[in-house]
Amino acid sequence: MVSTAKIFQIAEDADLGLIARKLKNFREEEPYEGLDYKGKLIKEVTDLETQEGTLTGVYSNDTIVSIYHRDGEIEVPKTKETQLVFQERKGEIFLIVLEEKAKANRIANELSEVMFLTSGKIVEATITEETLKELHESNPRATKVIYFDNVDLPDVGKLALYGSSIADTSLYQEYLDHGNIWYAVFEVKEKGIVVGVTRNSVVVLFSKLEKDEFVEFILDDILPLVSLED
Repeated sequence: MVSTAKIFQIAEDADLGLIARKLKNFREEEPYEGLDYKGKLIKEVTDLETQEGTLTGVYSNDTIVSIYHRDGEIEVPKTKETQLVFQERKGEIFLIVLEEKAKANRIANELSEVMFLTSGKIVEATITEETLKELHESNPRATKVIYFDNVDLPDVGKLALYGSSIADTSLYQEYLDHGNIWYAVFEVKEKGIVVGVTRNSVVVLFSKLEKDEFVEFILDDILPLVSLED
C-alpha cells in the first residue's frame, strides 16, 4: 500500500505555542439536511500534543458520501482524519501533512487561513535539484526511478529513467543536459524501504511502515533535505 505525505513551510513569524493555540480553537460546523441524513458537518483539529520541538494533531473533516444499499443509494456522513506534524528546525517551522498532494495543499491553505487569517502563509517546501542529484550520484544503484521535467527537446514533456538504465552514467548525463530532476525513487536499504521524493517535497512511501514510523523517517531523513532558502 502506498502512503503519501507533503512537507510545507510556515512563511510567517510564529512558534509552536501560537500554532497550538490557534488550532485548538478551530472548529467549524455546517448544518446539512438531505434525504437520508440531517445533522452537522464538522471540521476541526484535535489531539494536539507538543513534545521536544514538535507539535502533532489530527485534522478531521466531515463529508457526505453516497453508498449503494439494496434498492438505491443512500447518504451517510463520513469523517476523514489526517495526521499533522509541525516541527521547528533551524529557526523555521515546517508542516507535514500525511495526505496525497491535492488534499494536502487544500488542508495547508485552510490551516493558513485559520492561523493567519489569509491563505499563502503556508507554502510548499522545496528540495533543490542539486540535492536530488547528490542523492542519486552518491549511490546510483539505490535509485529506482528518475523523472526529468523542463525538458528542452521539442514535443517532449518529461523524460524518465528506470531500472538498470539509471546506472548508465552517459544516459543519465544526457537526460540531465536536457531537463531537471523532478522526482526520484530510492531504496533505503538500512530501513528496508523504497521511497519517492519530488522537488516540491511530496514523499511517497512504496513500502509498509506504521504511520509513526513514516513520520519519523520524514523527520529524520527527508526534512533535512529541504532548502531553507526563502
